[in-house]
Amino acid sequence: MADRPYVVVVGGANMDIAGRPSGPLVPHDSNLGTVRLSHGGVGRNIAHNLALLGVDVKLVTAFGTDAQAASLKAGCQEAGIDISHALTVPGGATSTYLFVMDAAGDMEVAINDMAILEEMTAARLADKLALMRGAAAVLVETNLPAETLRWLCAELAESGVPVFCDPISTVKTGKLEGLLGCLHTLKPNRLEAEALSGVDTSDEWGLSHAADELLATRLGRVFISLGADGLLCADHERSVRLPLLPCTVVNTTGAGDAMMAALVWSYLRGYGLEEAGLAGLAASAIAVESAETVNPLMSAEAVLARMALGAG
Repeated sequence: MADRPYVVVVGGANMDIAGRPSGPLVPHDSNLGTVRLSHGGVGRNIAHNLALLGVDVKLVTAFGTDAQAASLKAGCQEAGIDISHALTVPGGATSTYLFVMDAAGDMEVAINDMAILEEMTAARLADKLALMRGAAAVLVETNLPAETLRWLCAELAESGVPVFCDPISTVKTGKLEGLLGCLHTLKPNRLEAEALSGVDTSDEWGLSHAADELLATRLGRVFISLGADGLLCADHERSVRLPLLPCTVVNTTGAGDAMMAALVWSYLRGYGLEEAGLAGLAASAIAVESAETVNPLMSAEAVLARMALGAG
């Protein structure tokens, strides 16, 4: 399908609408502040990071036919993301995420209107299978319908295509029941790992046991994000705990998406377990140093430089 390896991301692309008050948030009233529109969505953000890392990336998502769709499409193209295989749903409302923060920037309440992603059914994605089977890797996320995830994982596992997955939230981990053995790499946080493994991860023994249980499903690699406590990396040969890399935190929103992109990028480069984890931590450190969800300074060179500092 291409002269060089490419990655397919199957997931959501949102228009994000963020409100932040100028002072203390007053419920049930109109608050002075700022409102910002930006392009988001887990799948789109990961694809954007991959493009910045120099990867040929193709995003399979669903757009409506509204003004938000036009803006999102233009943004993807400007970011170097191939959207030629995305769905357009006639009359559909493009996925939108509306959230209100407090004065400190912490989210207080949100509404997500992502019903259009239910249109990403097996029947509508069937003609994308050849594209995915030709990919060096495919990344999926749990905003997709459960039936679509099951179909995709089964088809790609049969074809031998490595599948990477971001569980996104504990609420959506149930969509991955019975599918972990089809995955090459899974990147849950501590609570998502607990929900998927059924093991209490509140202490070190439980965390290690949870990783073992996940790998027992025939999952290839697991990277458990531990927030300030770093990253647990495990495969069928070893387990290693890595600390966070030094950084100046401005906005943590895009850290997970950047790490997921770097894990795919590190696979394309043939990195081992520890190197892949270090790449993920390097990308997340770069991500949090920007006010934007995707740091425009993300690059393969920047990640390699940050990895060198971590290794040293």
